[in-house]
Amino acid sequence: MHGEVVEPLDARMKEEPGRMSTRRAAVEHPFGTLKAWMGATHFLTKTKPKVATEMSLHLAYNMKRVINLIGTQKLIAAI
Repeated sequence: MHGEVVEPLDARMKEEPGRMSTRRAAVEHPFGTLKAWMGATHFLTKTKPKVATEMSLHLAYNMKRVINLIGTQKLIAAI
């Protein structure tokens, strides 16, 4: 289906099989750390775009909570 993309990727992966593990660890660690700070243990979705969306929803929810707790004026002053 997408041979022009998949075949070169397969060739690179065969040359350096540990490369994808390093990439995954480097990309997913910041997301996991932020999620842990918010009290959750794992993401409910997979793939970077879906995880980014889930993270954005968590951040929006937390911002709404802060606004409800301290108000917009205090939040703006704090920022």
